[in-house]
This record gives sequence, structure tokens and C-alpha cells, in this order.
Amino acid sequence: MRILLVGGAGYIGTHVALAFSKRGDTVGIYDNFSTGLKQNILRDSEVYEGDILDNEYLHEVISKGWDALIHLAALKAAGESMVNPEMFSLNNISGSVNLMTGCSLYDVKAFVLSSSAAVYGEPEYLPIDEDHPTRPENYYGYTKLSIEGHLDWYHRLKGICYASLRYFNAAGYDPHGLMTGLEKEPANLIPVVMEAAAGMREKVLVFGDDYNTPDGTGVRDYIHVTDLADAHVRAVDYLLAEQQSITVNLGSGHGLSVMEIINETRRVSGKEIPAEFTGRRPGDPAKLVASSKRAKQLLGWCAQHSDLESIIKTTWQIYRKTT
Repeated sequence: MRILLVGGAGYIGTHVALAFSKRGDTVGIYDNFSTGLKQNILRDSEVYEGDILDNEYLHEVISKGWDALIHLAALKAAGESMVNPEMFSLNNISGSVNLMTGCSLYDVKAFVLSSSAAVYGEPEYLPIDEDHPTRPENYYGYTKLSIEGHLDWYHRLKGICYASLRYFNAAGYDPHGLMTGLEKEPANLIPVVMEAAAGMREKVLVFGDDYNTPDGTGVRDYIHVTDLADAHVRAVDYLLAEQQSITVNLGSGHGLSVMEIINETRRVSGKEIPAEFTGRRPGDPAKLVASSKRAKQLLGWCAQHSDLESIIKTTWQIYRKTT
């Protein structure tokens, strides 16, 4: 098959490209390289340097004949989305509509969206399933929910089948060390902890130690990026075989606390990793855990690499090279 990964040079995108390449598919990478890394692109990929807001070039690339398009090109900094919603509207919403329109024009019938658990907002119950109310608490989450809504209309009006994959917290690196490029200016917990372990930052700030959790720190559902990549492959196969659209959560089904992450990284790396406790951040829930039963039912998917040790070991094997 021919698979076009838009935003395919990013952290998740390069792992998705690896999964498709391993089974012999032709992979195209469309990326503006604002955050993507050329060093992680596989040699046999077709590479197109462009922006999703450049309609003319984007549609030229989409016209080259693809069995499926995977959209991973969104801006994702939740805090920044609350300060600069205009930029997120333009890139995430308008750019996504450009992709859908290109698929409609050039008969690409399978569209996989990198969505987010941010569409749910404050949890009303745990684990969160796909029937949970969607009330995003930041503009980033709203843009993802808006893209899902646009996709539903394009499915009904233009026959594009889509899979909306609602990630929880992506983590880890390829177990074989094939992806070596580090994320630029990471904001997520695990790369921040890794940077502290590698001496790239002074300390880790822990936001809140008085939550109703076993150790008082926030608990999140972390899903290994290799498991995410496998879900994308399965989603494409499902769309092409079943001709039906789906929305599924992708999570491990269990939570890890901030201090569990820090302590395991201390153990694996042998580094001290200074941690400083500070106040809670507004809007941070105590615990977020996914139900991925629907992904198992529809895609035959479940997390295989998302235990704490695997996540930390595969990440540290990359970061330790910077020490």
C-alpha cells in the first residue's frame, strides 16, 4: 500500500512510518520540519517538504495516488493554545480541512486522525471510554474535537472513511533504537525528566503533591509510541476492509504517577534527578486513565510495550547518548 503521513517527521510520525515500512508499504512523509526531524526519516521514504496551509503543493502531493492519509500535523501545546488560539485555529482546523478537501478531490478514501484525550476535559468517571462527554478544557482539545466533527461531515457527504485515534500520553522510543532524534523543546513529563537525568536541565518541577492518589502526585495513562504506531497500521487496514468510520481511545488502561516516572528513571539511569514540588496547575485532574476496549474489539489492538519499565528504558537508551 501507499501511505501518506502528514506530519510524518515528528516523534510519533516517524514511529508510525517505521511500522508501515517494516511490513513493506510505501511511505510518504509530508512535513514542514518546524518540529520534525530529518534524521529520523527512513531512507526509503518519499519526502515532501511543505506546509498543510500551502493548498497548492499539498494537493499536488495528495494527487500522487495514496491508499490512506494519516494526519499527525497539529500543533499540540495545550497551554500555548490558550494564549494564541488564532495560530491553532489556522493550523489545526484550517489545515485539517485542506487535507480533507485534498482527499475528497483525489479519491483518498481512508483518513486516520491523530486525535487526543484532551477532547474529554475533566473526567466524570474512570476509566474514560469513547462515550464519555466531550468538554475540552483547552483550545487545543477543542481543535481536535472540531476536526473530528469536520471528518464526520466529510464521511457523510464525500464518502471518506476515518479513524479518529484519541491518544492518551505518548511515551517511549523504538525498542531497537532506530529512532534517535529527540523532541524539540518538550513539555511532556517523561522527556523533561529525561533531560534532567541527562544534565540538560537543572531539575523537574512536580505540580502538586496533595492529590487523592497513592503518592499525592498526578496519575496519567502512558501509551508506548510503538503501540501507537501499531494502532495506526491496524486502523488503515480496518478502514480499507470495512469501509466504516471509527473513533477509539488508545491507552494502556492503567495509570502511572509523576513520582513513579521520576523514581523509575532514577533507577534505570542511575542519576539523582532533582525534583521540586510546587503548586497544582489549574485544570489538572488527579487521575486520567483510558478504556481501550473498543480498540481491542474493532482493531484487535492492545498495548504490548506500555509497562513502566519498557517506557523508561527505551527512552533512556536515547537520552543517555547525550550525557
